Amino acid sequence: MFFSPVHTHAYLPTVLSMDRVLERALTHAGTRGCTLKQDENSYSLSLDVPGLRKEQLTIGIEGQVVRIESKPDAPRQVKAHYELPQDLDASASEATLELGVLTLKLAKKQALNRTAELVIN
Repeated sequence: MFFSPVHTHAYLPTVLSMDRVLERALTHAGTRGCTLKQDENSYSLSLDVPGLRKEQLTIGIEGQVVRIESKPDAPRQVKAHYELPQDLDASASEATLELGVLTLKLAKKQALNRTAELVIN
């Protein structure tokens, strides 16, 4: 008869460590060559897209999500999306492409003050 020790608790930290490693890898997988900065009115997102022209890229803004994709005829394929903590104002945002770096200035949507003032009778 063979006996082998079973240490179920010995594997738990390793499993948790691997979960953390995988979570970090998946969370930051699409952020290589990407920087995000913010100020009180906007976010600034820079993404490396070498070899692509502005006609070969599409940028979509929906709520707090920004989607960047290259068109099918582009020499390389880019597909990324970023979820920011605040809704964005697409009409006040702008994009520039210089020397293979796509820079988005994404305006934060200003919260509307919906407070109504009541007159005391």
